[in-house]
Amino acid sequence: MVIEKQNKKGNITKEQAREVIAEFFAKNDYSGKKILLIIPDNTRSGPIGDIFQIIFDCLDKKVKALDCLVALGTHQPMSEKQICTRLGISAEQHAGKYASVKFFNHEWEKAETFTSIGTISADDIEQISGGLFREEVDTRINKLIYDYDEFFIVGPVFPHEVVGFSGGHKYIFPGIAGDEIIHFFHWLGAVITNPLINGFKWTPTRKVVEKAASMITVPHKLFAVVALENELKGIFVGDVLEAWEKAADLSEQVHITYKDKSYNTILGIAPEMYDDIWTAGKVMYKLEPILADGGTLIIYAPHITEISYTHGKWLDKIGYHTRDYFLKRMEQFADVPRGILAHSTHVKGIGTFINGKENPRANVVLATSIDEQRCEKVNLGYMNPNDIDIADYENREDEGILVVHHAGEVLHRLSGGYIPTIPDK
Repeated sequence: MVIEKQNKKGNITKEQAREVIAEFFAKNDYSGKKILLIIPDNTRSGPIGDIFQIIFDCLDKKVKALDCLVALGTHQPMSEKQICTRLGISAEQHAGKYASVKFFNHEWEKAETFTSIGTISADDIEQISGGLFREEVDTRINKLIYDYDEFFIVGPVFPHEVVGFSGGHKYIFPGIAGDEIIHFFHWLGAVITNPLINGFKWTPTRKVVEKAASMITVPHKLFAVVALENELKGIFVGDVLEAWEKAADLSEQVHITYKDKSYNTILGIAPEMYDDIWTAGKVMYKLEPILADGGTLIIYAPHITEISYTHGKWLDKIGYHTRDYFLKRMEQFADVPRGILAHSTHVKGIGTFINGKENPRANVVLATSIDEQRCEKVNLGYMNPNDIDIADYENREDEGILVVHHAGEVLHRLSGGYIPTIPDK
């Protein structure tokens, strides 16, 4: 069962959200239980703080514990101050009203964080992937969830380059999951390619996530939100799969913009919640479908100084390349985690590798505080952000030039369902 409220043409108020959540708790008694909230880090927008505060108000003094685990995947840990900001509370409030709430980062770099919940068989992988892969995939997740009677997933749903739509069990895989499944399904998504995954609901990668989730024995529910930045458009509370499907259906209407033509130059302005190219690459993912063949996509983010705080050494080693650059000689990259390869191809975009020559469809340029030498080293273009006047790019769609503000969450597609030609694997 799912309790919901949605308004794609207007906004849902905090009070309306409170009514939905209060109705859920009126029908579900959690008295005396230990509850863990799994929340996104600060690379996702949405009124997560409002939802947390409402849940707290509904459960305070009734439950034995109500704590928060940040679903980092392999992102950088958040400070207590950052988590407070994520939850819309001050440090003083955390020390006062919310003093009972413990904060945990998902410590993905520590082997002792995880426990295996099972293995997805090679037969299942072959069937799910349409024959692209045949291998067993060990499924490990953060064992902290077993210290609680139940957990709630609290987070937004957007179009997503790896699974189609984010949210739901994706906050477990990769949010609090081990390397094996993370690297596998990210590479699966990369092989299928971003334009064929992003904004589609039941993708092979989503099926991998749900197959893994079926092995979780701890009861859990979803508090899914659909929002444009912090403007709430929908809230769906209850059964994880049903709530996620409803949220994804609304996200398809809210977060996908259609254009009648492709653009030769796109200036995508990354918000400050993306603090490296590992996350700001979403600018490319959401705009690739409307970039003309041979076009230039500029990721404009003067605040960014690093390729990846977690995986920068790997990316310095391999650079950014098309899928086929890797696929046609995988033995040369056997030591590189496949999730790193996936990110590389997603940022570079689709293209070919024929007779030893790589031909990317797009020219991806960084206008950040990463210097020209580093950009060249990782095989991306460079522009000095100080030389860019955004006003010079505005209102020039007739010339094939597009500016997208707060790029990275709203998917852009061409009207009529056209998708750029994907090379055969």
